[in-house]
Formats: sequence, C-alpha cells, structure tokens
Amino acid sequence: MLTDRKISIVIACYSDAGSVREFHKRISTVMPSVAPDYEIIYVNDASPDYAEEILAEIAISDPRLVIVNHTRNFGSQNAFLSGMAVSRGDAVILMDGDLQDPPQLIPQMIERWLEGYPVVYGRRVKRKESVGRQVAYKLFYRLFRHMAAFPVPLDAGDFGLLDRQVVNTMLEDFPESLPFLRGLRAYTGFRSIGVDYIRDARYDGTSTNNLMGNVRWAKLAIFSFSKKPLEYISLLAFISVIISFLFVVFYSAAYVLSRFYPTVSPPPGFMTLLLVSLMLSSVQLICFSILAEYLGHIYEEVKHRPKYIVRSIIDNRAKILAKRSFPE
Repeated sequence: MLTDRKISIVIACYSDAGSVREFHKRISTVMPSVAPDYEIIYVNDASPDYAEEILAEIAISDPRLVIVNHTRNFGSQNAFLSGMAVSRGDAVILMDGDLQDPPQLIPQMIERWLEGYPVVYGRRVKRKESVGRQVAYKLFYRLFRHMAAFPVPLDAGDFGLLDRQVVNTMLEDFPESLPFLRGLRAYTGFRSIGVDYIRDARYDGTSTNNLMGNVRWAKLAIFSFSKKPLEYISLLAFISVIISFLFVVFYSAAYVLSRFYPTVSPPPGFMTLLLVSLMLSSVQLICFSILAEYLGHIYEEVKHRPKYIVRSIIDNRAKILAKRSFPE
C-alpha cells in the first residue's frame, strides 16, 4: 500500500451522466487499498446532460472530490489540463468519464511508477468496437509514429499516469492553444512504459466521436508534431515534374515516329493536355490543403486565447464545501 504519496485522478466528463455514479463507485473501491491518500478531480466540460447535478450530490458526502465546471465545452485535452492545474498529487492519472478505461488498471500503473517510470500509459491492445474502427485506429497510431520527429508509443491514448515533474512540465512549458496530450507526453522524453488492456465499450450512452471528429483528431496530431507534410510538397512537385517530362518525351517520340512511319499516329493533343492539366491541378490542390492546415494551426496558436474558462469549483478536499464562482 502506498501511504506516503498522494495520487490525483483527473476525469474528463462530457455526456457521462449515466456513468458518474458507477465510476465513483469503482474508483472508491480500488483506491483505498492502493493509495489511501488520493483525490478525485472531475472536470465537467459543460456536459449537456445532468452530470453536474450528480457530481454536486456526490461531493456532499465525499471529501476527496473536486469538481471543476467549465463555462462551455473546451474539449477533453483542455479538460485534462484544467484538472491537472488544480491537482495536488505526486502523480496524476488521466481518465475519460465513460468507463472505457478501467479503474482496475490503476494499481498496475502505480506499481510501474514506483519502479521508476515517470510516465505510465495505457496501451490498447484491443477495442470493443467495430473491425473498421479498430483498423482505422491502428493505422492512425502507426502513421503518427512515422510522422513524428520523436518516438511515440503505439496504441496509447490519454489514459495514463504522470509524475508530478511531468505534470509541471506540461502545465508550464507548453503554451500551445491546441494541445494534444499524448503527443506532448511523448515529446517530454521522460522514461515511460505501457500497461496493456482491452478498452471496453461505453458504460452508458453513445459515443460523441464520429468520422469527422476522428479525422480532426488525426490532423491535430500530425500538424502539431510533424513537418513531414511540408516535405511531401517538395516530393509531389518533383514527381509531377518527372511525370510531365515523361509525357513530353512520349509525345515527342510518337510525333517523330509518325513522320517516318505513316502508320504510327501521334496521341491526340487535347487528351495529353487534359491529363497533364488534371494531374497538375490535383497536385496543387493537395499542396494548398497541406499549407491551409498549417496556416489554420498557426492562426489558432497566435491568438493566445485561454485553453479553458472555469465557471465554478467545488473543492471538498479539506472536508469543507467551498464554492468559488467566476464571472462568465
């Protein structure tokens, strides 16, 4: 049992009202036997359901519970940062509030942390989802690893444990407005290890993720940590030049042969022109789209807007219910 260190559990909550009570029950069952000194920080990211009311009710009887309410939905990455900012633990565990990441894995993560690993991440060896989604997620993580300029663990989501030194580094040294925590976690370079698990389906409700949302996640990861798409523009330009040159050689050869051999007809000029125009236009559109992604990313970063805005906090850690409200 870990008796001399404090553990913080930060939970991002959005549309998870049906999972809150069960999540709290499981955490309260697992933690006392592992680390009696712990705190639970729920970040209500403007959940559209009645999660805030349920959390406030639980907070009345649980002195370990902290509730951070955002003014609107700022996304799970900023919700985690918000919870990390008020955490007091020697280690912080990040979890989604839908119970897809099992609290039963926490003791193994703490054990690896005590062995000397500042970063312990959950590695999803299997998901209880459709085959198509499983394949897509596998491809994404391998593409991300190939694109990134530093080692990135495969199949590792946000679920994981961070030592206080790692938490302070992520809060103080990464000012970007579009954080991608699993990328930043790998970028820090702290010694890390994975803990394998099977990711469950949602305990309640339906997932808020969809195809376009997952595409946006993938673009955020790649354009935040890689310059390779810009390098590919040069490669595409080189390939287009080679193909255009081959078209010229082919057309010229056919034209010369037709002068000496009447039976040989040169390719129609309009078809060659059409193919070259389509190819070059496609390459240009791809290049423009890559540049547009980076430009949009820069646009968001240079504004330096706050990552999240806190509406209120219920901090019950000192067994005193104190609610501090902030103007909206």
